[in-house]
Amino acid sequence: MTDIRRTVLWVVFTMSLVLLWDGWQKHNGHPSMFSPSAPKVVATVPAGANGATGVPSASPGAVAAGQAGLPAVSAPLAATSEKVHIKTDVLDVTLDTLGGDVTRVELPTYLTGPEPGLFDPILQAVGIKAKPTAPQTPIVLLDSVGQSYKAQTGLIGGQGEPLPTHNTLMTVAPGERVLKDGANELVVRMESPEQGGVKYIKTFTFKRGEHVIAVKHEIVNVGAAAVTPQVYVQLVRNNVAGPGGMAFAPTFTGPALYTDQAKFQKVEFSDIDKGKVDVQKNANDGWVAMVQHYFASAWLHNDSAPREFFVTKVKGAVPDQYAVGMVFTLPALASGATATHADKLFVGPQEEVKLAELAPGFELIKDYGIFAILAKPLFWLLEKLYGVLGNWGWAIIALVVLLKIAFYWLNASAYKSMANMKAVGPKVQAMRERLKDKPAEMQQEMMRIYREEKVNPVGGCLPILLQMPFFMGLYWVLLSSVEMRGAPWIGWIVDLSVKDPYFILPLLMTASSLFQVWLNPKPPDPMQAKMMWFMPLAFSFMFFVFPAGLVLYWLTNNILSIAQQWMINKQMGVQE
Repeated sequence: MTDIRRTVLWVVFTMSLVLLWDGWQKHNGHPSMFSPSAPKVVATVPAGANGATGVPSASPGAVAAGQAGLPAVSAPLAATSEKVHIKTDVLDVTLDTLGGDVTRVELPTYLTGPEPGLFDPILQAVGIKAKPTAPQTPIVLLDSVGQSYKAQTGLIGGQGEPLPTHNTLMTVAPGERVLKDGANELVVRMESPEQGGVKYIKTFTFKRGEHVIAVKHEIVNVGAAAVTPQVYVQLVRNNVAGPGGMAFAPTFTGPALYTDQAKFQKVEFSDIDKGKVDVQKNANDGWVAMVQHYFASAWLHNDSAPREFFVTKVKGAVPDQYAVGMVFTLPALASGATATHADKLFVGPQEEVKLAELAPGFELIKDYGIFAILAKPLFWLLEKLYGVLGNWGWAIIALVVLLKIAFYWLNASAYKSMANMKAVGPKVQAMRERLKDKPAEMQQEMMRIYREEKVNPVGGCLPILLQMPFFMGLYWVLLSSVEMRGAPWIGWIVDLSVKDPYFILPLLMTASSLFQVWLNPKPPDPMQAKMMWFMPLAFSFMFFVFPAGLVLYWLTNNILSIAQQWMINKQMGVQE
């Protein structure tokens, strides 16, 4: 039995180190050893996407490089474009008349916050207000300068001369640029010159309190011949991860797609580089997105309509640019006729309840990993507790308490087994001293003692392993929930999504873990006993960089476990 316990301990410890190393590799942009490569599929729009026009199809992502006969952006043309700044209560947006691109989006209600200095508590104690290390600034999600991250639309499918694309210079209609008090929406209209026999009109509608921008496309055939236009929408960005995430638990950054048939699909930038992209190409439903920790952008079109998906690397002057998008083929447009097509551009936080209301499956961009089936109901319960308590920190504590109550009898079984092990510990230790030179006889005698005392050496492990998935699900809830961002708890914990600035919670968590080791039975094997003390110290260094909400969750769990173990030890008369 001792060998079994030692083997289980070493397997757990070794696998933990492997997972830590794998997480570190993924954080640094290297492929995960647990993510097998997909079959090689070139993710471009299939040939014939232009329908009756007979013009070869082209991935819109390639348009930025001037491919497929479409004009590249020249320096003089780019210099003449106008930047249009739009401000609502929740969005600060920059539109570029060059193609009508959305080139910058700030989220004024989500700020970057400075971390307190090391001596701030001392300064506050003597009445001196500490100076912030840096001013708070809005989170920038889309940006054409630093991160090179844009939302673009345009047309393909012309006969001969290409249709207006995101490389076409447009004119903007005069009007309001700031959502005024009392107004509920703001409309911005852009129009292209005639190109390929059509005029392209884009209308952006911004609404109060919404991170969704309605985009209406109007295609006017001003030529003599009929045309079958295709509307493309795409998100283009580089492979630089956005803010957030942790070295030991990296969150996904990259393109994502959803269809009712294929469901949610994520695509790693590294897989795009290797041409190892396997996504559904055609569907009558679905959306595309660029996902990062806490935030996302997405093109949504909820009406049932044929669409083609593409994920590709953009070839152009700017390196490491990736595009994900959709192409919609409109009906043939006779001379003088007008066609319309409507999409929605989402740019904002991954608030699960609101995401679910925007499009089918859209809440899946909030990535819970393999624990999603447990994490979703846990988040629902956590949100209900927050509605009652009004504080996410206390809601975390309350949720851990409820989980402990739910698993009370399962834990009690494990702790009774541990208490029994501790009770027979002196007898086992004396036997080991007596038979230290006779290992075979020692093993037989140990099994006899366990049998007579009705002790199961692995009885304390199974109940804990059974409930681990629930606590791991809660772990990913706390890691992925933007609701924790900027949420205070008490005193020095002003943001549950960042590390404890003074490391008070990590130190308490480490102390509680060591106290748990002291409460548990001492393994008869001296090496195993040393490992039991070493493991909490080995893992505790991670908690010094973990978000405070996660550390609070583990600390609460430890304290409740200690209380239950202490009570059972006392009830069974186990001497400490």
